[in-house]
This record gives sequence, structure tokens and C-alpha cells, in this order.
Amino acid sequence: MPLIHVCDKMQKDYCYELSAEMGKDFAPDFTPELSPKQMLEMGVFEGHYLTDCQQEFPKDWFVHALLNEKKADVSLNYFRVKSRLSLNEWQSKGWIIGPDVRGWFQWYCRYYMGRRIPDIDIIQIKRWKSFKRHKAQILKNCMIGDLNCRPRQRQALLQWAYNPLF
Repeated sequence: MPLIHVCDKMQKDYCYELSAEMGKDFAPDFTPELSPKQMLEMGVFEGHYLTDCQQEFPKDWFVHALLNEKKADVSLNYFRVKSRLSLNEWQSKGWIIGPDVRGWFQWYCRYYMGRRIPDIDIIQIKRWKSFKRHKAQILKNCMIGDLNCRPRQRQALLQWAYNPLF
């Protein structure tokens, strides 16, 4: 089993083992609509997420990723709107779980790569499933294809691996 060594601005000397094939063997109730690579290419987190830890993930995830290593830039988001809380807010709300110090998307990237931590995976998948309510709200309140309707919710869906383009 491959071992991944992590050493970035937020995490030093963390290692994890890959026990599943990349992009496969997901829990049956976890069916993300987008891969991390697709999300990064579409524009998420103002282009400032994972910029210091690209060594941990496949190089091809970053070839066409919309990134800004210096600062967050809302123009890099697909919908050109800010749609996230700060890391401090996530920490204060108790949403940072286990070794994924950057939150859900970091967990998803590592899960996608093949890392499995059953107790944490159950919690994160439950959080992902509960986010689908935002898709239902858009479907209820917007005309199909009107991507200008609820852009913040659509950007948030994108950042939780749901396809916002419906």
C-alpha cells in the first residue's frame, strides 16, 4: 500500500496509507458528481486552496487548476462570488475533523486518492449528503439553466463536489 507523506504550511510529518484505488471503491452512499481535479479546474475557494500542498496530490490535478498562490481571488471562482467561510470559522464550529486540517475538501481529496479512515469517512459523507439540500433549493427557486440564479449556492455546491450546472 502506498504511503503519502505530508509536509506543507499547515501540516508537518503526517503520513497516510492509500488502501483503495484512486477514484474508486467509494462508500455506496457517497456519489460525488465532480472529482477534485474537475473542481479545481472549474474554480473553487478563490483559487487559494491547496496551493502549498500540491506535492501531496497528482500533478495533473493542477495542470489546468485555477489557482492564485499569493492570495484568494474571487474572480477565479466559477460563479465569481465568494461562497465559503474562513478556516477560523470552520474551526470554531467544530467542522475540522481528524487529520484534515483544511476541512471537507481536503478530506475529499484524500478519500478520492484512496485513503480510508472509516469513522471520519462516515462523518464527512454524512455532511456531504446533507449539503444536497442546496441543490433542492435551487431546483425549487430557479429556472433550469438560469446559472445567474443563486450563484452563491451554486458555488457552494461546486465546492462540495455537486455539479452546479443544471
